[in-house]
Amino acid sequence: MILIIYAHPYPQHSRANKRLLERAKALGGVEIRSLYQLYPDFNIDISAEQDALLRADLIVWQHPMQWYSVPPLLKLWIDKVLSHGWAWGHGGTALRDKPLLWAVTTGGGEEHFTLGSHPGFDVLAQPLQATALYCGLRWLPPFVVHSAFVCDDETLQAQARRYGQRLAEWREADNG
Repeated sequence: MILIIYAHPYPQHSRANKRLLERAKALGGVEIRSLYQLYPDFNIDISAEQDALLRADLIVWQHPMQWYSVPPLLKLWIDKVLSHGWAWGHGGTALRDKPLLWAVTTGGGEEHFTLGSHPGFDVLAQPLQATALYCGLRWLPPFVVHSAFVCDDETLQAQARRYGQRLAEWREADNG
């Protein structure tokens, strides 16, 4: 099962993430946990989230990039759900060897994330990658859609197909 932890504070305004989720759902065997829909009060059901993670064969963190980081509810989810003794620390092996895919949309173009006047994209991924590795997760190369605000429908459809293909290829290669 592919588990998508989806964190978009304004999902009704997102054309890109909506298309990605539609393509993922079409694959079957995908569970989407929309954090802002499930927890509008930010009161996360830790047990339910941990149970979902245990059922997953592939974990996906999907969200728009906000101020070069994750939306606040995803950060809280990471802090609460990936707890000591469960995901890390003494006895914390629940997620060991599970693959993690970071699927992120950005408002800026790819050139906006080159080192120089802005931080490079690999630098921005480091906190999430370090979190994943600390929890024993296998970090997969990220899936990125740049310029999500200005993509035309044809480009968004192509990106959604690429996302679906990426998930399907993982399923074929890693999950038989």
